[in-house]
Amino acid sequence: MLRYAERLRAQLVALPRRQKRLIQVATDVMLVWVALWLAFFIRLGEADFVEPLAGHAWLFVVAPLISVPFFIRLGMYRAVMRYFGNDALMAIVKAVTLSTLLLALAVYWRSDAPKLIPRSMVFNYWWLSLVLIGGLRLVLRQYFLGDWFSPVSLTKFKTRDAGIAKVAVYGAGAAGNQLVAALRLGRVMSPVAFIDDDPGLQNRSIAGLKVYPAKRIAQMIEETGAAQILLAIPSASRSRRREILEMLERFPLHVRSVPGFMDLASGKVQVEDIQEVDIADLLGRDAVPPQQALFEKCIRGKVVMVTGAGGSIGSELCRQILSNKPQALLLFEHSEFNLYSIHMELERLIERTSLPIKLVPILGSIRNADRLLDVMRTWGVETIYHAAAYKHVPMVEHNVAEGVLNNVIGTLNTAQAAVQAGVSNFVLISTDKAVRPTNVMGSTKRVAELVLQALSREPAPGLFGTAGSVHHVNKTRFTMVRFGNVLGSSGSVIPRFYAQIRAGGPVTVTHPKITRYFMTIPEAAQLVIQAGSMGQGGDVFVLDMGQPVKIAELAEKLIHLSGLSVRSEKCPHGDIAIEYTGLRPGEKLYEELLIGDNVSPTEHPMIMRADEEYLDWDVLKDRLAKLLKAVETDDYPQVRQLLREVVSGYVPEGEIVDWIYQQRRVEPE
Repeated sequence: MLRYAERLRAQLVALPRRQKRLIQVATDVMLVWVALWLAFFIRLGEADFVEPLAGHAWLFVVAPLISVPFFIRLGMYRAVMRYFGNDALMAIVKAVTLSTLLLALAVYWRSDAPKLIPRSMVFNYWWLSLVLIGGLRLVLRQYFLGDWFSPVSLTKFKTRDAGIAKVAVYGAGAAGNQLVAALRLGRVMSPVAFIDDDPGLQNRSIAGLKVYPAKRIAQMIEETGAAQILLAIPSASRSRRREILEMLERFPLHVRSVPGFMDLASGKVQVEDIQEVDIADLLGRDAVPPQQALFEKCIRGKVVMVTGAGGSIGSELCRQILSNKPQALLLFEHSEFNLYSIHMELERLIERTSLPIKLVPILGSIRNADRLLDVMRTWGVETIYHAAAYKHVPMVEHNVAEGVLNNVIGTLNTAQAAVQAGVSNFVLISTDKAVRPTNVMGSTKRVAELVLQALSREPAPGLFGTAGSVHHVNKTRFTMVRFGNVLGSSGSVIPRFYAQIRAGGPVTVTHPKITRYFMTIPEAAQLVIQAGSMGQGGDVFVLDMGQPVKIAELAEKLIHLSGLSVRSEKCPHGDIAIEYTGLRPGEKLYEELLIGDNVSPTEHPMIMRADEEYLDWDVLKDRLAKLLKAVETDDYPQVRQLLREVVSGYVPEGEIVDWIYQQRRVEPE
């Protein structure tokens, strides 16, 4: 029986659209006749009083002639049965009501009808038509979805669901119901229950699924066999989502979620796009809405340039900048593929929103000073967000020269070109690793900060690499913004943890006590833009990163929320082990955001102003010249020494691990 029903369903779905509509029209005509006959029968009480082929024949001819045009006009035959929803039901109610009213008029106009027609028949005809026409469509929707038996009571009899993962949906609201409908259509997962915090919904049935309170999750698992929980609470705050995740962590369930509210509202994703738990939910930080005046100050109506536009931070800065409607946005990037990717994404966004913005993709390196100056002068750049940098600590530690040339000289080139081109605003994206660094990456980023601090105090600096007598009027307001790790950036630990969990482990952590600050990329980009609008010149701004997170505890949470257990001495039969590999070259146990204690609040609650020490421009230029010469001669001990002299608190750990330097040391004389 089930096989025949499945085969018939497949055949009906495969029919041409025209044939499907003809079948629907013919069925509706039959249902109108049945409703009309039943309306008479219920009113008169005997079948002999109903004469569809004699005294009442005219009515049985007129009823479908009136009804079907209304059905067509209101789109009842355009609805796809598998996606039949509330809008289609409302169309049926309207069509049946209008056709019944017109039929009532026809009855009253036909006063010379051979047979008396009771007035209450019209009302009976209306509700019977609704039940038959609407009810049949609801039944067929379940049939075409493959759920024509009750999804709860008869699930155990449906052998075709064997092997499909059983999931519970946390959140019985609109998003949860849409998710259940999508899951039933896709038939990759089988929804078996709802979980909701609303007492008014608990222990009730929605879409055929029982709604459990959060305190009865263990009972839900036992009764339904659910192995996964899907969070369908896109509008919940981060702090509330964190509470829910902490509560779910103790159950043997793989927890995943539908996207956040803003992603749904922007159309980037759909409700059915299930993803792993957003790590930002574990942190529980609720983003502070941007202050619009600060958000727009350096962008709206201006020509804006982003260096490193294809990187994690750079690309998000570009998205945020577009929302503030600049006159033009220049994407400056040395990676052709990254530039192509962000350019295509932003072009689609501009087309979709009809923004009158000029988008300019420019291939180039910040180590090419002439190229930078040419771009800024040609386009009349007014604001620069300098995100281009090498940021991966061990990679830069093994490639010292490239780290210095890109992070120090590249920033120097960009800043000096901005002074020469008369750029109004320059914002450097810095890092917490610039504070008392133990690695080359952090020390080079601190030197980059010192370059901007020194330039900002020179009204007419003699630029590095030019004749001493050549001075340029400095109209550029330099600002630096320092923050910690961003979630989802290139090289981020979170994607690596997920990949290791999917591979069966082990999850590798460098040290059991290592901690890091975390922030989401969109939040960081918003705060960078706002901080860049507040500076007076030479300001170092620090973002409020919340509390540092222990990486080992983060790894444990991700394992638990994947429905697995941690293998340890206490639990030798656990699923995934955590292995400690030791600190990598240049890596610190703890990161800091301030060099000293001189910090003051700003007009934004998440942004602080740090009063950091600086070097005079002439002194710094001399050190930069020595640093560049040491790099050119591959004198890495001298590079390290110069960085220690320039950067306060730079204490490198261990030997120099640059690949070229190490190879030369082992080569025979």
